[in-house]
This record gives sequence, structure tokens and C-alpha cells, in this order.
Amino acid sequence: MGLPPVVVGLIFYLILSRSGPLGFVGILYTPWAMVIVQTALATPIIAALSHSSIIGIDDIVRKSAITLGATSSQAAVKVIAEARYGIMAAIIAGFGRAIAEVGAILIVGGNIAGYTRVMTTTIALETDKGNFELAIALGVVLIIIALCVNIILHWVQKRGVTV
Repeated sequence: MGLPPVVVGLIFYLILSRSGPLGFVGILYTPWAMVIVQTALATPIIAALSHSSIIGIDDIVRKSAITLGATSSQAAVKVIAEARYGIMAAIIAGFGRAIAEVGAILIVGGNIAGYTRVMTTTIALETDKGNFELAIALGVVLIIIALCVNIILHWVQKRGVTV
């Protein structure tokens, strides 16, 4: 969960570079490389927090489902449904990690204007250039996007969607 993003970016750079084991794929400095790195950064957070949420569910839920005639897979679905709030929190945490990423994205994406430049790398670039107005404006847009996603997920939680 505490993987340093820049180190993950470096590892994937070495793997995806032409002399690396997956260099033949030719996806370094593409959006695909950026997605792969963000997935590698978010997955451990989502998996660990989801696992923690699922094992926190009382075993009586699974046993009750089986007693009432559920198969083991149906009982597992019921346990996951009971852990849905924790799983949703895990997804939000993973989203937060991905949306805030700069270091690994710069390394594998290259910050190519119109191709692999994303909001976070643009904010860093514009701040370095001293263009604080654009950097702040993009920061506000990024915060609004994050808030909207959180509001939507909160609404889904309050609605109590069940399986």
C-alpha cells in the first residue's frame, strides 16, 4: 500500500523500455503505460482495504446464508454485499491515489502535449513555469472532479444499493 509512485514508475519504465522484457509491445510514453502504472498503484490499496472490510464481516452472515440454502458462491456474494461500504471506501481511496499521481505518470507517459499530458502533470509543469493562474485553475477543476466522484459514491452508499 505504501509503494512510492516514482519507484513504481521507474520499475515500469525499465520493464516497458525497448531493452526491457516488454519493450517489444511499444507502449512506453503512451496512455496505456499510464493506465498500467496507475492500476499498479491503486490495486494494492483497493485489494487490502477491501480484504480488510470483507474479513471484518461477522462469519454468521456466511453461515446464515448457507443455512438458508445458499451455495458457497451465493454466500460469498452476500458477505461482499455486507462489506459494500468498506469496498466502496477502498475504491474511493484507490481513485484518490490514481487521480493524484504525478511522478510515475511523468516517467512512463513523458508528459507529451496533447497525448500523455494529464491535469496533474500540467499543474506541475505550469507551476514550474511560474504560470500559477493556470495551475490554480486546473487544481480547482481537479478538486471539483474529485468532489463530484465522491458525492456520487456517497449518494450510492446512502441509497443502500444491495445485491
